Amino acid sequence: MTAGKINWCKWFLGLPLIIFIFLAQQEVQAQQKEIRIAAAADLKFAMGELSETFEKKTGTKVNVTYGSSGNFFSQMQNGAPFDLFFSADTEYPQKLEAAGLAEPGTLYEYAVGRIVIWTPADAKVDVAKQGWKALLDACVEKIAIANPEHAPYGRAAVAALQKAGIYETVKPKLVYGENISQAAQFVQSGNAQAGIVAMSLAVSPAMRAGKRWEIPAKMHPAIEQGAIVLKDAQNKEAARAFLEFVKSAAGLATLAEYGFAFPQKPAQQEKR
Repeated sequence: MTAGKINWCKWFLGLPLIIFIFLAQQEVQAQQKEIRIAAAADLKFAMGELSETFEKKTGTKVNVTYGSSGNFFSQMQNGAPFDLFFSADTEYPQKLEAAGLAEPGTLYEYAVGRIVIWTPADAKVDVAKQGWKALLDACVEKIAIANPEHAPYGRAAVAALQKAGIYETVKPKLVYGENISQAAQFVQSGNAQAGIVAMSLAVSPAMRAGKRWEIPAKMHPAIEQGAIVLKDAQNKEAARAFLEFVKSAAGLATLAEYGFAFPQKPAQQEKR
């Protein structure tokens, strides 16, 4: 009887350890079936579709955080826990690779971004017909763009305005979103009457009913967008698999659906 009680006590005292080991194993298994992606805000809708398809194909959960590429770059320099980085500018992942913070050989230029002037459907100006002139109209009091200090789309917008010769004229009208998605929200909410936003957002379900005019690519530096696997990725195998999926015909078709263009020499992309 006494021995039985002692064994029972030992089992009871060891129960917390058993539970701890079980939970730890579950957490490890969960991490092995999950990847964390930092993605430029222009990818919000395209990445949503890519992630959903990948999850169905592999069973791997994809957690995506959207924001400005420059801010993500700063966070990753300080050890932010991401597996993959999809930047709106190849320069940021290139710098991470040079600093030894990314997996060598994983840098991939996945798309070239396009920008448009966008207004709501009921706007007084017809940007599709007026182009740049729409921004000079008196009824356009605020023009939203992404912050050029850390958002590639913001820098492209400024460059295009300068090339068009109207930057100094419209500069007082400019309002800055933390990223390109927030800039688009400013126009959608009425806080700005027009915006220079990513084509990938302008063709999304929430914005496709609006009016848009595509800014010629020759009017701004190419928005070459790059992705890379991080050195400290917890699930490098799944991260690489997701990147390969984006490179596939199905992945490229999804990006094309949201208005992304592609590098002219894709065969050279992975040699960088």
